[in-house]
Amino acid sequence: MQNPSTYRAGRGAQINTVNPYHNLRYDELPDPEDELRTEFIPTHPKTILNKITSPDLGNGYGLNPYQGCEHGCVYCFARTTHTYWGYSAGIDFEQKILYKDEAPRLLREALLKKSYQPMPIMLSGNTDCYQPAERKMKLTRQCLEVLQDLRHPVGLITKNSLIVRDIDILEEMAQDDLVHACLSITTLDEDVRRVLEPRTASIAQRFRAVEELALAGIPVTVNIAPIIPGLTEHEILGIAERARNAGARRIGYSIVRLNDQIGEIFTNWVHQALPDRAERILNRIKDCRGGTLEEKRFGHRHRGEGQIAEMIRQQYKLAERMYFPNGKAEWPAYDFSAFELCRKPQLRLF
Repeated sequence: MQNPSTYRAGRGAQINTVNPYHNLRYDELPDPEDELRTEFIPTHPKTILNKITSPDLGNGYGLNPYQGCEHGCVYCFARTTHTYWGYSAGIDFEQKILYKDEAPRLLREALLKKSYQPMPIMLSGNTDCYQPAERKMKLTRQCLEVLQDLRHPVGLITKNSLIVRDIDILEEMAQDDLVHACLSITTLDEDVRRVLEPRTASIAQRFRAVEELALAGIPVTVNIAPIIPGLTEHEILGIAERARNAGARRIGYSIVRLNDQIGEIFTNWVHQALPDRAERILNRIKDCRGGTLEEKRFGHRHRGEGQIAEMIRQQYKLAERMYFPNGKAEWPAYDFSAFELCRKPQLRLF
């Protein structure tokens, strides 16, 4: 599948792209013996909740205990955020992981402020909250404990089966409509998964996680995302069927978009990892994005446009009709009433 003489197995990005905020350009890459070594860097933010402003996502807050992600998904839209910290969106993104020890404390303080406006919180709005660092640092679990204590609704989205570690918290929260969970599943082909998302949980592990969450009564959805035209669009029905069999209550989807440096990273990767299919994949993505790899317009970013995007939409709608005809009805709304009582205990008197 890939050229072993040049391909860096275990990493998604194969290059460090230029940071647009730097005046100087650097071209060095990690030494071969350090290619899989990850550096963990503490950061000290003053706030932890970021208000979601995208009309594509609705109202809410993003909560990111980590910046950068060891999963190494080569297409990840969050890669460009690493440039704000002075790093590259390429190998740096998956090798230099910033973590926020103060996240649980800052979260509690934010939720208890009189000025706080209750809205759903998403763990995470950017990089995966269950990436490998979480196994040791447990920042996501500590944040969940705060949310559980204050009875505040939260959604979780991940590619890692580590989420099942926290079923004890999630099961209890689900009883009061305080939690939604989402597993992103891009492909059913493990060979593709290993090069596309090299440090994520296997496909089998993710479906087992869906099943365990569902059996615990936790509302779980499977996001078929991102769909990569020319590589994975034929798998929509297969993923949907397995999702339903595992107990998911609904599905979602989006088409890959490769903004800014991510286009360069993905193009370099696909020519090395999948050389026989590279041009076909790139051209099909462009067919969905008006002739480019990018898409930044609200309302178009997730769905694309053109004939291929329409074919994908029709397959997705068919999958919904076949396997999730009552998906919307089965999906519970968040309940904020318990949080209001925790925040304002005097209300219990009435």
